[in-house]
Amino acid sequence: MKATATPMLIWRAFLPTSSRWCDGQRFREKMLFTHRGLSGPAVLQVSSYWKTGQAIRIDLVPECAVTVSLQPPASPRTVAALRAALQTFLPNRLANRWLDIHTPSAWTNAALREIEGQIHEWAVLPAGTEGYAKAEVTAGGVNTEELSAKTMESRKVPGLFFIGEVVDVTGHLGGFNFQWAWASGACAGRAL
Repeated sequence: MKATATPMLIWRAFLPTSSRWCDGQRFREKMLFTHRGLSGPAVLQVSSYWKTGQAIRIDLVPECAVTVSLQPPASPRTVAALRAALQTFLPNRLANRWLDIHTPSAWTNAALREIEGQIHEWAVLPAGTEGYAKAEVTAGGVNTEELSAKTMESRKVPGLFFIGEVVDVTGHLGGFNFQWAWASGACAGRAL
């Protein structure tokens, strides 16, 4: 996926991430920053639900509190202290660039909560995808209601069978689409 706000996406780094979607879909997988945008299992999973113009939300450090070390009154609340806290969880270049873009305007408790929220709810508006030629996940196809569930034969054209990815069945990453292709092929093969 290409992102419109990608000035920071200039290196390769894998991050464990939790990506949340407006449709309520959430994936905790690795994410890859490339020279062309975002990739990796989390982004591939989310791309099945993404629609043009929608932002994805990325939790850069799931289940971690980045600004906790800045909370005590005696702790320094400076860009350097926040940078050090971010670099504990993120690759240095990502932490530096993220902080360049999201520098706090104040150092109050409310401002620290806002920074923490931004780290856990980073909104990225993709500009698009790499297209069908690079697709690893597809959606759409022959409607399952038009097929016999026992034979995969078309209800409209007897003797015509549809299997695998030409049928509108999409699974999550992890072999589900392969399993569907093999199972639907076996089903159709037994019916012949």
